[in-house]
Amino acid sequence: MQWWRDATVYQVYVRSFSDSDGDGVGDLDGIRARLGYLELLGVDAIWLTPFFTSPMADHGYDVADPRDVDPVFGDLDRFDALVADAHEHGLRITVDLVPNHTSSEHEWFRAALDSGPGSPERARYHFRPGHGPDGNEPPNNWRSVFGGPAWTRVQDPHPSGGYVPGEWYLHLFAAEQPDLNWTNPEVWADLEKTLRFWLDRGVDGFRIDVAHGMSKPDGLPDAVNTEGGLLDDAADDPRFDDDAVHDVHRMIRAVLDHYPGRAAVGEVWVRDDERFARYLRPDELHMGFNFRLLEAAFDAAVVREAIEHSLAAVAGVKAAPTWALANHDKPRPVTRYGGGALGTARARAMALVMLALPGSAYIYNGEELGLPDVELPDEVLQDPAWERSGHTERGRDACRVPVPWEGGAPGYGFTTGAPWLPMPPEYGELTVAEQLEDTDSTLSLFRTALELRRTHTGFDGASVEWFGAPEGCLAFRRSGSTLVCALNTSTSAVPLPPGDILLTSGPLQDGLLPPDTAAWLA
Repeated sequence: MQWWRDATVYQVYVRSFSDSDGDGVGDLDGIRARLGYLELLGVDAIWLTPFFTSPMADHGYDVADPRDVDPVFGDLDRFDALVADAHEHGLRITVDLVPNHTSSEHEWFRAALDSGPGSPERARYHFRPGHGPDGNEPPNNWRSVFGGPAWTRVQDPHPSGGYVPGEWYLHLFAAEQPDLNWTNPEVWADLEKTLRFWLDRGVDGFRIDVAHGMSKPDGLPDAVNTEGGLLDDAADDPRFDDDAVHDVHRMIRAVLDHYPGRAAVGEVWVRDDERFARYLRPDELHMGFNFRLLEAAFDAAVVREAIEHSLAAVAGVKAAPTWALANHDKPRPVTRYGGGALGTARARAMALVMLALPGSAYIYNGEELGLPDVELPDEVLQDPAWERSGHTERGRDACRVPVPWEGGAPGYGFTTGAPWLPMPPEYGELTVAEQLEDTDSTLSLFRTALELRRTHTGFDGASVEWFGAPEGCLAFRRSGSTLVCALNTSTSAVPLPPGDILLTSGPLQDGLLPPDTAAWLA
């Protein structure tokens, strides 16, 4: 069986995982030092967020050189050592790709600024003359995902010397992230070069950032809906899910097919099941993130609907579903489900639901510790959404605070220096060291669940069969197997389905399944 179809993948947000040199920022050597922990946790693969050369306007998703390592994270030798050591620990390595845009510090974009309108250098991006008197208005009404217009005006070189107000360039994200023009063959060739560069260094796959982006509709027409937020996929939003994007994914797949055992997963914010499935056709992505479960409220009917849609979306193209409850862009489950003890109980329950489902599951670093979002003071916020929204959107920093390993403030074993985002006092009770010693901890729950997922025959079924369940509850079985998962989102304890208990997310109540709790039975 192809490894990615049922893998448990651990997302490492590189700057927040482990710092080896005391500068307060996580790095490749820090990850390498923690591989034993990831093996102990029981995951199959690691996804690394961008560690490439970058001015860090969007913490690495603004890539200045996609084929080198930023010095803050290490260098290519350290990357090679990480890959080699990970493979020795039985862990596969996947890395982020950012094909929608580059950094404004990329050599291509610097050359575009130095060249005039109509030049080959500008043809790699979307440069356009403005509308209105003297071209003072953006070429269309598209908005940036991070707030404000999706266009920035540049100073064009004047034939007689100096610079004058000139064209505008498109950036669906920050101004420091100009969008590439995917009708340009140089852009295609460069991505293929990048793919082969990392594949030749031994990576096992890629996560494709904004996989529903890249291609833009002809003429860049105005949007009907101009209020689209972070990767919204409204049907009237021309910024994303243009049909020609599938040609890009066919090229990516064609390259990967020359490297047996490698795979790509796309960040696909497309809610329509039929359009989502197009990304997973046999000649496109191996997997795609369907975020319905991540966005589902803690309600049995809503969770079931999210699961059914996610399974239906991949069934027709025979792809494996891909599940996640957290990532570096969304509030952590503990916070999303209510915070405190309630949010923790619900996050633990939903972890068992996710890990019981067929397909691959993604765990975001710190999720296995039950970390909540952190309330950060305004002055430390670094997400570009904070500035571009005029300090109305706080951005994603709250879910990106570094992982606590051991000891106390300020670094909790993450760093010997000052962490790049402050770590709160409550982390002292959530460190890896504390939880490893506690059999009832969230970390212990994840370790047991992952061991069962890996070794128990009940996890072999490729689909689910639903059971009747009390109001506010759900129960399903992996088809053709004995594994049953039950979830109680009601306000009362309920009887368990028949079977021997394998694992519960919290203690039972006189033999009944309490509210905010899930159980595995066989």
